[in-house]
This record gives sequence, C-alpha cells and structure tokens, in this order.
Amino acid sequence: MTSSDLVASTPSTRDAADVVVIGAGASGSVAARELARAGMSVVCLEQGEWTRRSDFPGERPEWELVAQQAWSANPNVRRAPADYPIDVSASEFDPLMYNGVGGSTVLYAANWVRFVPSDFRVRTLDGVADDWPLTYEDLQPYYERMDEDMGVSGLGGDPAYPPGKPPPLPPLPIGSIGRKGAEGMDKLGWHWWPGSNAIAAKAYRGRAPCVRQGTCMTGCPHGAKATTDLTHWPDAQSHGAMLVTGARVREITVDSRGRASGALYVDREGREQFQAGSAVIVAANGVGTPRLLLHSTSSLFPDGLANSSGLVGKRLMMHPFAAVIGLYEDSLESWMGPAGQTIHSMQFYETDTARGFVRGAKWNILPTGGPLGVLWGYGARPVEEQWGVDFHRNVKRSMGHSFQWGVMAEDLPNEANRIVLDGVLNDSDGIPAPKVIYQSSDNARAILDFHLARVREAHAAAGAVETMTRTMRDCGWHLLGTARMGEDPRTSVVDQWGRAHDVPNLYVIDGSVFVTSSAVNPTATIMALALRCVEHLIERRRDPVAQ
Repeated sequence: MTSSDLVASTPSTRDAADVVVIGAGASGSVAARELARAGMSVVCLEQGEWTRRSDFPGERPEWELVAQQAWSANPNVRRAPADYPIDVSASEFDPLMYNGVGGSTVLYAANWVRFVPSDFRVRTLDGVADDWPLTYEDLQPYYERMDEDMGVSGLGGDPAYPPGKPPPLPPLPIGSIGRKGAEGMDKLGWHWWPGSNAIAAKAYRGRAPCVRQGTCMTGCPHGAKATTDLTHWPDAQSHGAMLVTGARVREITVDSRGRASGALYVDREGREQFQAGSAVIVAANGVGTPRLLLHSTSSLFPDGLANSSGLVGKRLMMHPFAAVIGLYEDSLESWMGPAGQTIHSMQFYETDTARGFVRGAKWNILPTGGPLGVLWGYGARPVEEQWGVDFHRNVKRSMGHSFQWGVMAEDLPNEANRIVLDGVLNDSDGIPAPKVIYQSSDNARAILDFHLARVREAHAAAGAVETMTRTMRDCGWHLLGTARMGEDPRTSVVDQWGRAHDVPNLYVIDGSVFVTSSAVNPTATIMALALRCVEHLIERRRDPVAQ
C-alpha cells in the first residue's frame, strides 16, 4: 500500500478524541501511529493533502526547472494552497518546509544522522548555550528503533559515534564522487564514513530500492526514500487513527482550568470546525508551532499558550550552510544519487578553542546534478558566466566532473532570533502569518570560514583543478528551538517529555523543543524524541495516579 492508495478520513461526529495531533509530518506521524497502536483514539489535523508519487517531477525532463518553482522547498516560492506566507524581510535565511501528509520528509534529502553525546552537554563542555535535560544514552534506544522504522541504509562502526546497533540496511553506493572525495580525505588523514540515509538500499517493508536517480529533494517517485506518509500513516490508519487533511488549525482552545480542550481549524471550504480532545500534541515545525501557540491567546494566556517563560518563538536555530564545489578532470557521474549524502565527515565537529570559536560543523558530499545544478555552482560568478555561450561551455566542462562538499555549521541559540506574528501579512484564511527575525552569529560565520578553508584543502588533495564556494539564503531546512525543553518553567516551554509546563495536557514534539541545534541534520533526533515523548504520554494515560 502506498500513499496514493489512501484517502483522508474525517470523524463522523464531533466526539472528543483522546488526543488531537496537529501536523502529519515527521513527529506527528510518529505520535499518531504510536497512540493508535496503544488503543487510544487519535485525530490528526493536517493543513496539506496527500502527495502521490505520480506528482513528483523526478522522472520528467523538466525536473530541475520545476524544482526551483512548483517543487521548491521554499513555501514563499512554491505558494501551494496548503502553504502559508512567511515574512522573511528581517531574516538572513529563508525557512524551508513542505505542508502535506509526511511533512518535510516528502522533500528532505533523507540524511539520517544522530546527535553525538557532546551535543547534549554544550554548556558543561563549552560554556555556551544550555545542556539538554536528557542525554545521548537516554535517546539511543529510540534512535535505533527509528532506524528500523525508517529503513536506514548505512554502515555500523563509525568512530564518530558510540557503539550501538548498526542500521538495518547496507549503505548505498558511495559512487565515483564519494570515492574521489575519500581519496582526498585519506591523503590528509581525516575522518570520513559512508553516509547513512533514510533511503532503502534494497527492498524494505514494501519500499523499492533506490535507483540513484538523484531527485530526492523533489520527492522520490519510486518510494525508496523513507517519508512518513509511507512508513507510518498506513499503519496508523489501520489501527484507527483518523487523519483530516486540508485542516488549517487557527487556535488551540483551553477550558476554564487552563487545560487544552481541542483545536479550531478551517477546512478547505472555508468553514471553521472544532475537534475536541483530552490532550493536544503540536507537531507543526519550528515556525508553525510557535505561530500557533502565539495566536492561541485567551484571558488565561494573554501572551500566547504555554508562554509564561516568554520563550515561545525565541531561540530560533536554522543551521547556516555553505558548499564548496570541486571541478575535476575525471568523469565522476555526478548527476547520480543519492542526493542525500554519499560520504560524511566529522573531522572538525568538536570544539577546539585554538580555532577561535566553539562547536563545529558536519561535512557531506552531494552530487551536483544536471545542467541547472551546474548553473547553481556558478551562481556567485559574473552573470556573463551563467548564461549564453559561457553557460554551455561551463555545463560541458562541469557536468559529470564535479561534486560538492556541503558544510553545516552548528547554530547556537540566541533569543534575538525568533518567530513573531506578522502585523500585516495573513494567510488565505485570515490567520496572521509568521515573521522570521534571524541573523547568524559571529561564531557561526567563523565556523563556516574555517571549515570552508579545510574543504578546499580536501578538494585539492583529491585532485580538483578548480573550486567554487557557495553560500545560500535558501538554507533554512532545519527549524529548531522555538519552544525549547528544560527542567525550569522560567527558562523553558516544555519538559523533557515535551509536556508544556503551563498546560499539563499540551505537548510539543517537533524540532521546536531543541535546546541546541548540533551540526547535523535533525530528522533522526526529531523522530526519536517524538517516540520517547509519546510513549511517556501513553504510560501516563495508563496510570491514573500520574495524571
């Protein structure tokens, strides 16, 4: 069964559910499935729709063109009916997301990377930010379970990580670009390892193996990439979970005791509906979640729901990203996938104060794609090099002969980086749009400068004849920290289980709860945390004394 075989189901009555889940993406899908498996009634409200495999453009000749338009990860560019506008006039970076069943897993690169133990102890080790209220060891069993659920392909034994259960599938081929990159790393004596990806290297639980088409970030037409519309929703629905699509939530309501009572939403006919629930879980990403909480005001919560700390929307982290493209004489077939990561490096991940900054970055090798991918590499060059005769010359010279080392810097929390409600801009249902206020720090810029210099060394060691460095405005894939977890209600929004300090039956389980960002892709951690939090909720529901 695939997402194209499924249809949304709407509750036939207005009866209260045990749990209302807002958002059917990475974390909301985990919640809906686990709650339904536990025999609880669950209704999930998702503002988007199902995306069918036949919708994805990856097998069509124009896919690189539409990837920049209708299939852009930027909702301000894509402007689909399920999207809401975002004011980015005060932001250095654009937030990226996908609204639909499966959420941003539909368009993610599927890099499947865990935090390392030091990521949970940044204050203790480096004197900045804060420690998490949990450890790597607390989360490790949930990481390993999510590896199984998502069908992760990878190689165990990476020395950058503690020992543990290896991924369930072998690694995807690293290809010519991975081998070439590894040559340079070996010459320098630097760490590299085959990349772990939530992409099936062979048939797995009804998913087809990857054909290495390299179109991962516009949706996988073959179903090889693990997206939660495939990995979680069929099971959730078979256990009774109800999914309401086209449901844009306007407000989380509260009763006279200050407990969450349900959600008001607008359906696609413009009618306001109400879904009651004994508990509410918010899983709307690091922009959508604070937007909803800030809009859910009442006499009991005049500054927004669960916001007595004043931190809802604050401490936004988005991972500054840059890449160095290396041009080689060798034929490298660098249009081939996966478009996640072929190999990765954690060589300079941990803090070394001699470098003049704290924390570090993760590297990974990505293909450069087809003709428009090559053009992207020349984006910082004079316009005459990007068009006309020079464009054709550059494509002939570069296509299939280049790859990129991507560098993702740790983004430390800063209360000035935040999500607020826009005073002018509304979505199509009249709900105030979010405004992003964000500037990267001097520390993050120093991280990138250092790492980009090292990446150029790695390309040179591998034999690159030329390198091009690219920074990006469209790099806000990872929306983190805007409803952070912690033990103290004065300095956090939720506890280590995602439970709001101010509202005992309200939970937040998406990337909003991150205390620090690490320097790795966050989806594995988001889903492992969601699994841990929702299992704790289920245990509490079964124990009347704990309620």
